[in-house]
Amino acid sequence: MSRLDSAIRRLEAQRHCLNRAARMIDGVSGPVLEFGLGNGRTFDHLRELFPDREIFVFDRHVEAHRECIPDDRHIVVGDFRDTLAGAGARIGAPAALVHCDVGSGRAEEDRRLARYLAGALSGLVAPGCVVVADQALDSDTLVAIDPPSEVEPRRYFMYRAVPT
Repeated sequence: MSRLDSAIRRLEAQRHCLNRAARMIDGVSGPVLEFGLGNGRTFDHLRELFPDREIFVFDRHVEAHRECIPDDRHIVVGDFRDTLAGAGARIGAPAALVHCDVGSGRAEEDRRLARYLAGALSGLVAPGCVVVADQALDSDTLVAIDPPSEVEPRRYFMYRAVPT
């Protein structure tokens, strides 16, 4: 498969999972968290899906299209391992949806970051929160759920947060 076809499949999987997650959190209150702003495409999609929810974005640095950058209150810039420690106070409520798009193409680094995020998210999510991720997350507080049928196995991942 060409890299172009692979990128298209990844983006389609991401959209299918986020659209399904939007329906799944209808009764769950709380903001949306986006890990990995990139160029802002997913953030823009999340704004359309959730016009009435706050969306907080976390990324190492900002390189997004200027119309797809959150305001200063809703963007947290820096390494996740540094910025997540105090994130709960800034966010103000447990999240209803978390989207993690943090893959770099460097497998070992991506696995380490996914392990960190899986543990760090437990203090930021509401019971019933849906987590959508480009990396597999292993956590006692997240239960894997099947992504939409259009998504190839292990292309994108979905989880439901369980009460702790």
